[in-house]
Amino acid sequence: MTGGAGRRQWWAWAVAVLVVAAAVTPLVHAWLTNADDQRLVDLDVYRTGGQMLLDGRPVYDYFTPAPQLLPFTYPPVAAMLAVGLAGMSWGVAQWVWTAGIFVALAVTVGFAFREALGTWRKYAPWAFALFMVACAYLMPIRDQVRFGQVDILLVALCLADCVARRPWWPRGFLIGLATAVKLTPGVFLIYLLVTRQWRTFFMAAFAAAVLTLLPFAVIPQDAADFWFSALLDPERLGANAATTNQSIRGMLIRLYLPDLLTSAIWVVIVAAVGWYGFRGARDAYQAGDSITAVALVGLMAVLLSPVAWIHHLAYVVVVLGAIVGDGRDPVRLRVAAGVWLYYVVPVPWWGVSLKAADIPGVSLVLGKIVQNGFGLGALALVWLLASWVPKRRMLA
Repeated sequence: MTGGAGRRQWWAWAVAVLVVAAAVTPLVHAWLTNADDQRLVDLDVYRTGGQMLLDGRPVYDYFTPAPQLLPFTYPPVAAMLAVGLAGMSWGVAQWVWTAGIFVALAVTVGFAFREALGTWRKYAPWAFALFMVACAYLMPIRDQVRFGQVDILLVALCLADCVARRPWWPRGFLIGLATAVKLTPGVFLIYLLVTRQWRTFFMAAFAAAVLTLLPFAVIPQDAADFWFSALLDPERLGANAATTNQSIRGMLIRLYLPDLLTSAIWVVIVAAVGWYGFRGARDAYQAGDSITAVALVGLMAVLLSPVAWIHHLAYVVVVLGAIVGDGRDPVRLRVAAGVWLYYVVPVPWWGVSLKAADIPGVSLVLGKIVQNGFGLGALALVWLLASWVPKRRMLA
């Protein structure tokens, strides 16, 4: 690249960043000017967990102030990492965390759409800006900003660990870190096993184990409280039947079947979906399509978990990157646009409204289907990535 071309590209990237900043300003403004007791409520959970450690108080006994009354639900090492947030004022913490969400989103977009950005190299800054803005307005990402959630950071860690070409860290460490902070990224350990990435698996398992055992040495009572008490109470995470729980179990719970029957059906479906999803991820990895592999494993983290809120579907960013591929297939681009639109609009809440409309013979059944829309959509995406994308790849 000549000096003039390099300078033009640099300016293009600078302008692209400004475009992204301007485009997401309404989203940031909406949630960072929200009422105090509704603003970044999950960030308040993290920050207060860190404060409990600083104050020498039990982490798993506290609740955030009314009306939220939210407990700390993460492993104890997460509370240790949150001490830095507790040292900031509430106002500073909100801005730092929100900026971090968009940095993590940028990392995720950069890796997830890497092939397309390479294809459109001449227009890469503008394509990146388009992908960033489009992904920022996905409902699972909007909820990252609304609640001050950590999910997109965990997505970025796992994705980078799996697809970075020359990582400067020991590959597997970031997956181990993510698993120690929030248990659901542990599905990537299964992925590393089925793809026989032994060195990466052992590093991830070692990092997760060290970071899990460390609190037993530093804050032993809190560690015991989590692993032997708080972890065993699924209702501690919130009402499992709530609309925002889009896991397979959440969808089944909303059928209001007997508990034993619900559990039995859940085990069977989880086994089938897990087998199909991890097999698809293994096949994608062997075909050299690591983005699709990560997208499938991310969907497993959502669907197989007992509780998976809508913001856990931040992996849809990686799913979109996998569908877009190298950006040369117009059919894949149109499908990606459809998936994007589906996860921009609040489909599950339309189901709630439909049920409330009480239209005889329609509202209850159709309302429940629509209420489960994001979870059912995730199941469809598993098929799309495991079966349809490989066929389109073969046609290219």
